[in-house]
Amino acid sequence: MRKNITFLFIVTAVIAGGCRKEKEYGHAAEKAHEHTEGNRQEDEDGAAGRAHTGEIYFSLMQAEAAGLETEDIVPGTFCRVIKASGQILATQGDETTLAATSSGIVSFVNRSITDGTAVKAGEAVVTVSAKHLQDGDRSSLAKINYETELKACQRAEALAKDSIISAREFEQIRQRYETAKTAYEAQSADMTAQGVTVKTPVSGFIRNRLVSQGEYVTVGQPIVTVSRNKRLQLRAEVSEKYYKTLADVRTAHFRTAYDNTLYRIQDMNGRLLSFGKSSGQSSFYIPVTFEFDNTGDILPGAFAEVYLLSASRDDVISLPVSAVVEEQGLYFVYLQLGREMYRKQEITLGQDNGEKVHVVSGLQNGDKVVIKGTYQLKQAASAGVVPAGHGH
Repeated sequence: MRKNITFLFIVTAVIAGGCRKEKEYGHAAEKAHEHTEGNRQEDEDGAAGRAHTGEIYFSLMQAEAAGLETEDIVPGTFCRVIKASGQILATQGDETTLAATSSGIVSFVNRSITDGTAVKAGEAVVTVSAKHLQDGDRSSLAKINYETELKACQRAEALAKDSIISAREFEQIRQRYETAKTAYEAQSADMTAQGVTVKTPVSGFIRNRLVSQGEYVTVGQPIVTVSRNKRLQLRAEVSEKYYKTLADVRTAHFRTAYDNTLYRIQDMNGRLLSFGKSSGQSSFYIPVTFEFDNTGDILPGAFAEVYLLSASRDDVISLPVSAVVEEQGLYFVYLQLGREMYRKQEITLGQDNGEKVHVVSGLQNGDKVVIKGTYQLKQAASAGVVPAGHGH
């Protein structure tokens, strides 16, 4: 009987202990759930706060993938800018025009020669022949005439020594000989079995092909223009309203229509040549001309967007053009607030020189502005994440 009572007491104690532990576990789980919900609510409230203040979260990993760079705002000098359209031209002396030295039919040595074909100094470009024309080949005639006059002059010289002919007659014969000799020697060096060749005196490329294969040309007629393409000119057409400020222009930047590269005159051994003192009769624009070395692949004849730089101003805030984002006619930049926090800032723009732009309002000294990676930040601001595969 005593053993049964002891056994019942032990069973009761075990059951009571289990119930107590289950109750304590239930309280702990409930507290953990309340803590988790509290953290989630705090995160949501934090995100809502950031959204309310316009802050953008952009992680260090995202910034590295986007190639993000920033620049501290420090006021400095900025030149006044006059925007104009212009054209690239070859300089005087940099181009050579090859002309026909004989009349006849043109035959290009290289039948596929065209504008842009490279040529070397001393290379034959065309051959001019009149063999099958009614008047005959003038080069051959010049040779025959020279040989005839040479023999006549030699005979006359002997006769003059014996006083058979007068000195005046001999002088007339000698003059005819000298004329025939000059005409022949002008072509003899370039005479071939096919005709008279025309060679280029300089290396460069064919700027203009002025005649066609098989075309008839006369003596002195231009055939091709060869450009060395080493020294070029930039001719800007400026509106008359800027005439009074043209005296302050010292240099320029330009960008061609076929290339997005910004070229700086001062970096290309360039200089200002002149600016017009009057506008043309058929134009309301004033020409401003610069000269520079062709250090790149700049094409003569190409049109360009020109930024004329004049007097400089101090204490001006300016930014690289790449830092500015346009949205519906308004302009913005992105400010870095912390290691991973950014904010979009509206600004007002002034003049730009193709490289930097003057910021009239919206920024102040000490602001840290994003100058590269703005596209990714814009995507993060609108979608909350950086699209994969973008690395501008």
